[in-house]
Amino acid sequence: MNHSAAATTLAPSGARSGARQTERAESIESLQARIRQMQATKLDTRTIPTHPAIAGLLPGGGLKQGVAYSVDRSATLLMALLAAPSAAGTWCGVVGVPEFGVEAAAGFGIDLDRLVLVPHPGDQWLAVTAAIADVLGVVVARPPRRASDASVSRLTARLRQRGTTLLVLGPWPQSEAMLSLSESSWSGIGQGNGHLSARQVTVTVTSRAGGRPRSARLWLPDPHEQFRAVAVRREAYRQEAAG
Repeated sequence: MNHSAAATTLAPSGARSGARQTERAESIESLQARIRQMQATKLDTRTIPTHPAIAGLLPGGGLKQGVAYSVDRSATLLMALLAAPSAAGTWCGVVGVPEFGVEAAAGFGIDLDRLVLVPHPGDQWLAVTAAIADVLGVVVARPPRRASDASVSRLTARLRQRGTTLLVLGPWPQSEAMLSLSESSWSGIGQGNGHLSARQVTVTVTSRAGGRPRSARLWLPDPHEQFRAVAVRREAYRQEAAG
């Protein structure tokens, strides 16, 4: 009886031990899931607001904090990149682009109250860019000449530390991606009169990480001064109907 009782007693104890191990394993899995979720959230916060028409072309689905991008020399594409973060409350700066039009910027949704312009930084363009990168969320710069590797490395480290996004007009070493334009076509001129009111372009993003470049046909801008993707089927239908 005693041995039987002992066997009966040990059976529930083993079951409790197994239950505890199961609970412990579930707790560990739950903790791991929470950690993964927190890490994913942290990575998501590294992306700043980006216009939907362009976000899908970029690595990670948007402009990232703390990195640099090379942008084709297009003021309209530049404003399209600035519009979303500016509208979300991010302070932006433009260095070395004296022809940057504030009226056009305002029309495209850029908040002029949160925009800092340094049209003529002269030989101090790199120092000025680094200084305002300390306090602004997005900085545009057009280098008048190639920067040294040491200067690029120092600025890259500062961007990463501050979480500032740098948009460089023209080529730039260590850029996250290059955004370029091609196949530009304007509309708005009728039979010898009218004015240019809209433009379609192909925007191509080439990532530093490699892989196939991504392209999309966009309105930059459309007749209502909005940035958006071209509805390919609709445009093709209209062209066929017009023909």
